[in-house]
Amino acid sequence: MKIRAAVLNAMGAQAPFAKSQPLTIEELELRDPGPGEVLIKLKAAGLCHSDLSVITGVRPRPTPMALGHEASGVVVGLGEGVHDLKVGDLVAMVFVPSCGACPMCGEGRPALCEPGAKANTEGTLLSGARRLYGFGGKPVNHHVGVSAFADHAVVSRRSCVKIEADIDPIEAALFGCAVLTGAGAVINTAGVRAGQTTAIVGLGGVGFCAVLAAIASGARQVIAVDLHDSKLAMAKSLGATAVFNAKDPELLDKIKALTRGGVDFAFEFAGSVHAMESAYRMTRRGGTTVTASLPPPGDAWGLQHVNLVAEERTVKGSYVGSCIPERDVPRYVDLYLAGKLPINKLMGQRLKLEQINEGFDRLNTGEAMRDLIVFD
Repeated sequence: MKIRAAVLNAMGAQAPFAKSQPLTIEELELRDPGPGEVLIKLKAAGLCHSDLSVITGVRPRPTPMALGHEASGVVVGLGEGVHDLKVGDLVAMVFVPSCGACPMCGEGRPALCEPGAKANTEGTLLSGARRLYGFGGKPVNHHVGVSAFADHAVVSRRSCVKIEADIDPIEAALFGCAVLTGAGAVINTAGVRAGQTTAIVGLGGVGFCAVLAAIASGARQVIAVDLHDSKLAMAKSLGATAVFNAKDPELLDKIKALTRGGVDFAFEFAGSVHAMESAYRMTRRGGTTVTASLPPPGDAWGLQHVNLVAEERTVKGSYVGSCIPERDVPRYVDLYLAGKLPINKLMGQRLKLEQINEGFDRLNTGEAMRDLIVFD
């Protein structure tokens, strides 16, 4: 079938993207789903820094590539062997397909699936196949097995989770990335418990979801840190107990005074070495610093060895929120429906596919909430 998709033909574009136009809207051929695959009609796709990092070349991927990974859609076709979905089902996409058989999947850590990581790096579906083709039959790579900036997509059954709850299909898009990553970092990776103290550095879509999850987990202090006062005001309105601008030269002293030495858990979502250093330094003795951001591969953070030992610190990475998507997406949807994870308040502008480059300009400035491409 013929589809319209936003295609990146070369990385390294410079902002403003409205002028450089790194993404072009192209007509592609989308071939039928193979065994274990699903044809999805997209409802919405969020604009995320993981997409932006491919556009700028920070996270190199093979081109041409149809971008987009945080999305929701409705099943319109099933490949051979897919029996647990039916046409009409609402699904959220997951940006790491899990094979279910590798050592990481066997340990209950599907976010670290080895075949899934290999397929994502090579620009294929989990099976190794490509279903997208451009002019003259030239293959087009899939972005992390999803390629959601398109009206339709073929994905592995292992790249989507059925949503059975009665939820707005557009809001459902956030559960596959922002919610899994942000809430999962708090709930799964850190295991925040009622009465503990937290700080969230970097208020993008993922960081805001972490704020909501920390509140839902019963943290007695939820401190939000960002460069933009508008986002700090938003965090305060969502229930953060204190907010600080990252440019404040007394930031660390103020947080340590407020928390009597630092927080139990500090989370870094800004994607910079400076932010990671700040998160580490605002963590108390014996505390844990968690990062879920993806900075440039060449960036290195200078951890003081003696401090790590003498203060019994823990530093943890969190990928896809250490989640098991089939378990966690329904849980987080239920929390949302119960009013305990109000991700609807994080929704930004609703854009047409043709506005995608302007949307990435908004994301690049750091001022946007979670803008989405919405399909008819």
